[in-house]
Amino acid sequence: MNEILAKDVVKYCKGKIICGSENETLENFTQDTREVEQGYVYIGFKGEHNDGNIFYENALEKGAKVCILQASSVEGKINVEEINKKYNNRTIILVENTIKAVQELAAYKRSLYKIPVVGITGSVGKTSTKDIIASVMSKKYNVLKTLGNYNSQVGLPLTILRLKEHNAMVVEMGMSQKGEISKLTKIAKPDVAVITNVGTAHIGNLGSRENILKAKLEILEGLNKSGTLVINNDNDLLHKWNLEDKKDYKIVTFGIENKSDIMPYDIKLSENGSTYKIDVDGKTYDVKISVGGNHFVLNSLCAIAIGRIFNIRMEDILDGIANFELTKRRMQVEKSKNEITIINDCYNANYDSMKAAIEYLGKLNSSTKIAVLGDMLELGEFSKELHEKIGEEVVKNKIDILITVGKESENIAKVAELKGMAKEKIHICKNNEEAIQLIKKIAKPKEAILLKASNGMKFQNIYEQIINNI
Repeated sequence: MNEILAKDVVKYCKGKIICGSENETLENFTQDTREVEQGYVYIGFKGEHNDGNIFYENALEKGAKVCILQASSVEGKINVEEINKKYNNRTIILVENTIKAVQELAAYKRSLYKIPVVGITGSVGKTSTKDIIASVMSKKYNVLKTLGNYNSQVGLPLTILRLKEHNAMVVEMGMSQKGEISKLTKIAKPDVAVITNVGTAHIGNLGSRENILKAKLEILEGLNKSGTLVINNDNDLLHKWNLEDKKDYKIVTFGIENKSDIMPYDIKLSENGSTYKIDVDGKTYDVKISVGGNHFVLNSLCAIAIGRIFNIRMEDILDGIANFELTKRRMQVEKSKNEITIINDCYNANYDSMKAAIEYLGKLNSSTKIAVLGDMLELGEFSKELHEKIGEEVVKNKIDILITVGKESENIAKVAELKGMAKEKIHICKNNEEAIQLIKKIAKPKEAILLKASNGMKFQNIYEQIINNI
């Protein structure tokens, strides 16, 4: 294990130790005092509404042995003598900016490990693609992967700081503005970069899909010079870019519609999973996926591409695909006590992921298909147009009942009615509680319910209220 010491924070982050030892070992990093256990390192981050730095004593009381804090938040407020008396042998380090410090510390940690790293970005599908790739790579390596969607300017560094005995890493890289992927990829330094697709997520910030493509392509700035880029060749912008641009690195493509390096045939989709065939090195293999939906076929093709890059046996790749576990709240399919199928896909939402979820619901063999849809956030001036397009998808996929929550989602309902959905089948709710009561009233056995909205809509509360009560 490659250790980080307190003095490394001084060296690489221009930190200042105000109490404790410069030789203290730093491991088990967290920014949440609720997660702190004995021996943890607590990092204080100053947000828009809250300042985590001021809770350092809570962390110390729970057993944190090191606190890394932003000087401007606590300087002059910490009584070192009192800290030493009350919390023996604890180390406190002050830095100018804790976000920048955790990034610099993660970059140093990454430099200590000569291991294969896969970096994943895209408008939709990053988390599920990460899950299936990590499952495949775990057949050969001890893999560290991003927890949940810890893919931000803080989340990715905290993931890297979890490196211990691992000999491979699979990380997500998220963004909402240009330049953010550039920072993350230069910290992670991937050997393989994956772009799942270019859609409409954060289009309100970036202005166009073409600008989103440019932002996603920033991942190449940190790619190993001898590395490989893996792309979804069915995505229109990635397909066009691959045809037009000259590259200095190897590109592997996967796809269903456009001719690609990794392509399936004889695809059979069902609500409980999918199967297809693929030819590799003169042999035909049967691939089984435990999660339904066409997009998971694409995810699995990407995992096959990654497995082959790292010389993992095809039999092990197939096993990794068949047995991967999906991160919760990402197309999480469960049965309620009355055998109602609930599709919990409420961690986040944009046009592309909502369209895919509605298509999945539409293909289920259920007596009634209910779509509970909330606002897609961060779409800016494109919000009305994209919500209206979702209304078209609801009708196109023959959804039986539509429930919307949120002001923007009223546009889904309006267009669904305009396109022919019966008015009595459309319900516009003011809030989650109203939606919960409506679902409890109308849901019946053998039906299917999709929960889909941006995380800020807190649809997880709807899920928790209905899973055991309908």
